[in-house]
Amino acid sequence: MQKINAMYWTLFLTFVKIGMFTIGGGYAMIPLIEREVVNRGWLDKNDFIDLFAVTQSLPGIFAVNISIFVGYKLKSIRGSIVCALGTILPSFFIILLIALFFNKFQDNIWVMKIFNGIRPAVVALILVPCLSAAKAIHLKYTELIFPLAGALLIWKCGVSPAYIVLAGIMGGLVYTFWIKGKIQKKEEKNK
Repeated sequence: MQKINAMYWTLFLTFVKIGMFTIGGGYAMIPLIEREVVNRGWLDKNDFIDLFAVTQSLPGIFAVNISIFVGYKLKSIRGSIVCALGTILPSFFIILLIALFFNKFQDNIWVMKIFNGIRPAVVALILVPCLSAAKAIHLKYTELIFPLAGALLIWKCGVSPAYIVLAGIMGGLVYTFWIKGKIQKKEEKNK
């Protein structure tokens, strides 16, 4: 019984640490989640990349989705609840405190400077998992054209990310069921 309770506490405290010490939300949490989950042996690197892909396609908060999957893999439904609470509670209480005192500090020059300093760090925290994922799935430089084009369309042209996701789904389906099939048939003919 003690061993079981210890594992739940370990899961909870691990995801509390992730939820408390990552600024910038879901994507900024990825390096810390990956380090904690992979280094502890809860998932291997390839499983984490697969989990990363699946949780990106699900609705909801990215980090919470990952924590639920990890908790479920390790300790079923109770584990998923413990991990989700560990991820959510720090943000909940921090936002609650900010909401209570924000009016007093919103125009403070030091608060504004802190937020200006945090912004570049958040960009770096988001960029690192993107590069790690591209490396892990062995993307070639020519295959980076599509994600870069999608990012530019969102950033410079104001295209909704939903349209980019739908275009990616359609492109994946066309490639998988039409183009890949033609390539395989051509290779079989040449043999």
